[in-house]
Amino acid sequence: MIGISLGFPSGRFHATPWGRHVNEGAPEWPPSPWRFLRALVATWKRKLDDRLGAAEVESLLRPLTVPPHYVLPPATASHTRHFMPWFKKGPQDKTLVFDGFAGLARDARVLLLWPDATLGPLQRDQLELLLRHLNFLGRAEAWCSARLLGEAEAAEAQREVNCRPVTAGTTVADQEVVRVLCADPDTAFGNEHTPKVETVSGRGKARTSVFTPLYDPDWHLCMETLALHQDKWSDPPGSLWVSYARPRHCFKIEPVRHALRSQTTRRLQVARFALDSSVLPLVTETLPVAESARLVLMGIYGRQFPAPDGARGRSPVFSGKAADGRPLEAMATPITCPPTRTATAAWIISRSSRPRASTSVSSKLSTCCASFRNATAKPRAIPCGYYSWPSPPWKNATPCLCALRPSGSRSPPSSRLVTSRNAAPNAIPSRCGTRRPGSSRWSSVRKWRDGLNVVLTSLAFPSDR
Repeated sequence: MIGISLGFPSGRFHATPWGRHVNEGAPEWPPSPWRFLRALVATWKRKLDDRLGAAEVESLLRPLTVPPHYVLPPATASHTRHFMPWFKKGPQDKTLVFDGFAGLARDARVLLLWPDATLGPLQRDQLELLLRHLNFLGRAEAWCSARLLGEAEAAEAQREVNCRPVTAGTTVADQEVVRVLCADPDTAFGNEHTPKVETVSGRGKARTSVFTPLYDPDWHLCMETLALHQDKWSDPPGSLWVSYARPRHCFKIEPVRHALRSQTTRRLQVARFALDSSVLPLVTETLPVAESARLVLMGIYGRQFPAPDGARGRSPVFSGKAADGRPLEAMATPITCPPTRTATAAWIISRSSRPRASTSVSSKLSTCCASFRNATAKPRAIPCGYYSWPSPPWKNATPCLCALRPSGSRSPPSSRLVTSRNAAPNAIPSRCGTRRPGSSRWSSVRKWRDGLNVVLTSLAFPSDR
């Protein structure tokens, strides 16, 4: 038994069946034996011509002309579209071209099996040498890796065959019949229809003609597709069509079921507020609004939960610090998301495992207007709801604080990014930059006050429920 494994590292097999137009977008599946044998011949002539002779290659390829059995992995039919230069109506003329291919997993393998064929040890080594040098199958973008299966591997794979030739009068349930172009064992290595070059010598009765084969080797298997089309061949000489039965839904991909989240997943506490004002804050007031909301929440908590010594209490959720002043890890600190020009809701998020006190304080938040610099209006925070979700993966889309050039200065902007509240006051730029998604224009964002270091953060929130 002979078995060959074909892998496609790019996850695509680009090939158009014989007799089909490329713009039909129909992929060839399974890979035809005719194409595979021609690829082996091309690999031999291009890379191993000095190591293998024509007689040796013919002896190891002739057993492979018998229609093989296939083990086809799950695949899907797809295509890409390209507008290629045509120059029929001018330099700017283009035509639409479809590139059809069969998509499969990068680690998937297509197995070709010849149950009744055998090769000697030397021939197996020669075939394995050819397969190691086979880099693509079909169009050049269909990268390929091939190897020869051992006897035990081939016998094991024979049990998984799902595509085989159909004998006359047999029908197979849940399968469809497709035509596959194979090599004719009797004529594939013939030369009756191969092109010849005529060389004439002498004149008159002494004139003689010598016909020299154009191809080396002079096989039907080596005829070029362009020459076949020019000579109006409907099918390549040396080939024959074989009916194969393949799975009816071979291009159907079953959906992947994802495992449910564990019940012990940490939950996310969210308090949402709408800002109500005659004039809503601009995006340049992002940082003042966020800092003002945080200060108001800390003040409410301090008055509602005083310390044993009578001092105002400190919320580890809103302050982000422990009782001894040590900064908490990022997972336990709150995130305040102020409004923008397109979103008029403020979110206060906490991943604390004990959000009860923080939630009660958040419900009393009624203003976000501590003392805006040049503020045109003082918005009110109206509670809109409280949410508790399993904590999703949070994507930080910024964080970005870009120092801009001072007015009238030609010096380059500072490349220093402000990312910590413990940075020195002189590390705070006088102006900070922000940019909306899809916009190339930078807007200046005023900081809250001198000496305060803040981080502008953009998060991807789950949809409202």
